[in-house]
Order: sequence, then C-alpha cells, then structure tokens
Amino acid sequence: MRVIIYTGKGGVGKTSVAAATACTIAEQGKKVLIMSTDQAHSLGDSFDCKVEKDPTRITDNLFAMEIDSVAEGEKAWGNLKGYFKELLTLKGGSGIETEELLVFPGLEELFSMCKILDLYESGEYDTIIVDCAPTGETLSLLKYPERFAAMISKVLPFKKAGVKAVGPAVEKLMKVPMPEMAVFDDIEQLMDRMLRLQNLMLDRDVVSLRVVTTPEKIVINEAKHNFTCLYLYGYHVDAVIVNHIYPEQAMEGYFDKWIKKQEEGLLQIEESFSEVPKFRVELLPGELRTLEVLSRVGKTLFGQQDPNAVLFREDIYVTDPAENTLRVYLPFAGKDELVLKQDKNELILGVWNEQRRFPVPAAFVGKDIAGAKFAEGYLTIRFGE
Repeated sequence: MRVIIYTGKGGVGKTSVAAATACTIAEQGKKVLIMSTDQAHSLGDSFDCKVEKDPTRITDNLFAMEIDSVAEGEKAWGNLKGYFKELLTLKGGSGIETEELLVFPGLEELFSMCKILDLYESGEYDTIIVDCAPTGETLSLLKYPERFAAMISKVLPFKKAGVKAVGPAVEKLMKVPMPEMAVFDDIEQLMDRMLRLQNLMLDRDVVSLRVVTTPEKIVINEAKHNFTCLYLYGYHVDAVIVNHIYPEQAMEGYFDKWIKKQEEGLLQIEESFSEVPKFRVELLPGELRTLEVLSRVGKTLFGQQDPNAVLFREDIYVTDPAENTLRVYLPFAGKDELVLKQDKNELILGVWNEQRRFPVPAAFVGKDIAGAKFAEGYLTIRFGE
C-alpha cells in the first residue's frame, strides 16, 4: 500500500496534480482514494462532480473524499472535550463563546491527518493520494504527531497517578472537578494514534511527499524551504512537480519577456533539486479539470515512470558509530541559519524558523557533542568518546 502526499505553496496546482496522479494510478487497476485535508476543498471542482466527506466513487477504481475536520475533531475529542467544557463553564455558564474557545488552532486539521492513518489501517485501498493544505499549514500538521506524543508521554503517567492519589482532596479544596479516568483513557488512545501516525509518516517504503512548484523565483524559494524543513523532520520527498510551464508557442509577442524568466526558473529548479526526479506540466489551452483531462495530463506528466512507485531515496540521518558521527541531510540551508544544541540525551536542531527536538541515536547515548560541520547539504555532528 502507498500513501502519496502533495504539498506546496497555495495556488501552484496541488489539487490538479494530485487528481491527475490518482487517475493514472487507478487506470493501472489499483484501487485509489484521493482525499483533501485543505479546508478550502476543490477536489469536486477538479473532477467536475460533488465529492462528499465520505469516499465518493468517481470511477470503478477511483474514489475521492473531502475531509470534514470538524466531524473528525468531534470523534477524536470524546471525553476530553467534555472535561474542558466543564471547566470553562464552571463559573461563566455555557454559550457559543465556550464552543469557540474549544477550537484549538490546528487541532481539527491534525485530526484530519489521523483520518489518513485510519484509512491506511483499514487496508481497503491500494493507494491513498493526499491533497494537503498550503506549505505553512502542512508543515505545522506534520510537526504535531511527534510533539504531541512526546508531550503527552511525559505528562500523562504523572497526572494519572496524581488524580488517583490526591484528586478527591484537590476537588474538594479547589472546587474544580478532577478528570474521570475515561478522560485519561481518551488521551492514551489519542497518543497511541499519534505514535502510529508518526511511524506511518516516517515509513519511506509507504509514504512519499511530493512538492509542487511553478517556475517563478518566489515559488521556487518556498519549495526549497519546504523541501529542507520536510527533511528536518525526517519526511521523505521523492519528486518535485513543476506546474504552469508556458509552451514555447504561447510565449510570442506580449509574453516574449517571460521566456527568459521561465528559462531561469526552470534552470534554478534543475540545479536546486538536481538529484530528485522532476516532472513538468505545461499550461493547457483550457482548465485542468474533468476526469478526461486529468487522465490525459497524468499520462503526459509521468510518461513511462510509475507514479505509484517510490521515485527517489536519500538517507536523511546516517549514523557512523566507528567515527562517532551523525549526518543530517538539510539541502538549501546555510551554515549561519542552523541551530544545534544538546539537552542531555536529546538533540535540538533548528533551521530558519523551524526547530526539532529528537533523541540522540542509541549509539551515542551518554555522549556529548564534540563538534559539527556543515558541507554539501549535510550537517555532520561529531560526538565525544
């Protein structure tokens, strides 16, 4: 089974490219589900039909769904939401303001990502294609499972034991209701889902992320930023799709000046993502929508390449116990843009405005960082003896 996730800056055509990929794979005889986690759903527009929150049949092998993040959030919150609501209404009463306070930024979108896990574990489909929200939101979502699971795993055992031991006394003294054990059960189940989701997302044999860009410099720069941050968090990018390429015959007359700009942009993409497979989509005479057009573009886009395959592999983290080194692949980052710290047996690695905390590899547990060097896209961290 495969999970292929499309991400990129808003407006680059992720939905169309994802839909074209889904059509191509479905025509190979595989059962495909394409799903959208973007709140501004447009899958229905691409297929020129109504797409529901549950899988909608497009063809015999192709299904589509636009996730209802509110409904997924209601399923996942369970007793936990009820407890928070009880706390918020303890003094002020209930009302629409309380419901608004219970909508934590990003949480509903995270539950949308959990839907990917549920569908994967169901084993009902051969391939799941995911049309993600624009870059910034996608990066936020992909950070959630690791951070949420780490936080809960540290806090939950203590809190649960504490409630059992002193909960009744605190409840009587502070006049604040203590959570029922069912609340902790919900948190444990949610934590387990986060861990399973994280393990799935980091499985390079199953999950591939593909970055969609256009030849404009500002979009290319964001694609490079996106590419690096995805590698920072250990996610596997196996292709870059270049969309909205103007055909030569369309660049005459008024658009003459755009020829050079587009050539410069395409050259920058070739140089920047030199090792990663790149696929191009030329601008069509009409809209990229309807099943017929999507199917035709999917075939042209990938040519003889199988879009369902893992198209590229690059080792993100490479440990060398003999040399006491850990290499981390961070393409496009600059030496001055990196932050490296150690907190006991955890490493804190940052680039630009992104920062990740992860365990020191087992081979180096108990050792301190002795030095670091950044060259040719790799940060080499050396540990002491």
